[in-house]
Amino acid sequence: MSVATEAAQIRDLFDTIEELEAVASSLSEDDERRARLDGVVAKTLRQAPPVRPVVAGELLDLTEKTVKAWAREGVLAIHSQEPRMLLDTVRLHEVLHLVSDLRRAGKTRGLIDEVHRRLSDQSLLDRQDLATSLDEMRSGRGRVVRPA
Repeated sequence: MSVATEAAQIRDLFDTIEELEAVASSLSEDDERRARLDGVVAKTLRQAPPVRPVVAGELLDLTEKTVKAWAREGVLAIHSQEPRMLLDTVRLHEVLHLVSDLRRAGKTRGLIDEVHRRLSDQSLLDRQDLATSLDEMRSGRGRVVRPA
């Protein structure tokens, strides 16, 4: 399959995912339909085939060399290395969102550092223990801990 065809297929999949995400975000957070749509999005992305670096480069508007460097740095997740490198579609979708947001904000240099920072921040925000601590702090139930 050609790079252009494969990129078009992944782009179509991501467009469908974007539509589902838009509908889900229009619903309140406690609406069970939102959770169901989020589940459909996650399942669809997990079932998508892994992506070649050259195709990821097309989608991200980066060179294949840059995409491979991002994969080696851990910004893009490697699905498999042999017989050729293939990238995880879930992470690619996440990185595509971040890169698009950064470019819309006028950021064109140092993208890898900024994307890496944002992924790290998001992984912290996704931790349940941190969410619980922040909720306690906001409601005044937390306790102040100072070093000795």
